[in-house]
Amino acid sequence: MLNSFRNIFNSRKSWTIPYVIFAAIFVVLPLFLIVLYAFMDDAGRFTFGNFTKFFLHPEAVNTFVYSIGVAIVTTVLCIIFGYPAAYILTRMKMKYADTIVMLFILPMWVNILIRTLATVALFDFVSIPLGEEALIFGMVYNFIPFMIYPIYNTLKKLDSSYIEAAEDLGATPFQIFYKVIVPLSMPGVVSGILMVFMPTISTFAIAELLTMNNIKLFGTTIQENINNSLWNYGAALSLIMLFLIGATTLFASDDKDNDEGGGLW
Repeated sequence: MLNSFRNIFNSRKSWTIPYVIFAAIFVVLPLFLIVLYAFMDDAGRFTFGNFTKFFLHPEAVNTFVYSIGVAIVTTVLCIIFGYPAAYILTRMKMKYADTIVMLFILPMWVNILIRTLATVALFDFVSIPLGEEALIFGMVYNFIPFMIYPIYNTLKKLDSSYIEAAEDLGATPFQIFYKVIVPLSMPGVVSGILMVFMPTISTFAIAELLTMNNIKLFGTTIQENINNSLWNYGAALSLIMLFLIGATTLFASDDKDNDEGGGLW
C-alpha cells in the first residue's frame, strides 16, 4: 500500500493533481454555475426567458453592440500604435534595448485600477473632460502593452534568413516588410488581438471611472444586475459574453493555423 502511494507521488502525472483541483474549483465550477443560473428563473425552473429578456431589451442590446465597437476601436488603435513600437524595438541595436522593452511592459505590473485613477487625475490636471474620448484613451493606455509584447516576441524570434533571401531577390524594404515580416508576425498579432479584445469587452471599472459612469459597457450591465441580486439575468448576460469570447478565440485559432500552414503570403 505504501509503495503504491509512493509510486503515485513519484510519477510526473501526480504533479498535475493540484492544478486539476484548482481548475475544477475556480474555473469549471464557476462556469457550471453561470450556465446553471442562466437557464433558470427565480423559482429554479428551466427557462430561456433570461436570454429572451436580453434580446427584447433594446438598451441591453445597444450596450452590447456599443461594447463590441469600443473593443474593436481599442484593438485597432493598439495594433496601429503597438506594431510599429514592437518593430522598432526589435530593430534597435542599443545596448539597453531589453531595458526599454521592460519599460513598455512595466505598466502591466501596476494594478489596472491604479493606472485608471492616474489617468483620471491626469485628465483633471490638464482640464480635459471625461467621456468617450477619455474612455478610448484609457482602454488603449491600459491594454497596449498586451499588444506590444506578443508582437515583439514574435518579431524577435523571426528567422533573418527570410529577410536576407528577399533582399537577394531584389525586394525593396517596403516589400520585405509587407510580404515577409508582416505575414510571419501574424501569430503575435493574433495573440495581441485576443489579449486586448477579450478583456476590453468585459471591463467595467475603466468605463465607470473615465466617463463618470455616464457610458456603460456590457461588463457594467452584468455588474449592475449581479449587484441588484438579478443572478439569473446576470448569468445569462455573462454566458452571452462568454460565447462571444469563445467564438473570437476559435476564429483567431483557425486564422493562426492557416497562417502557420500557409507560410509566406
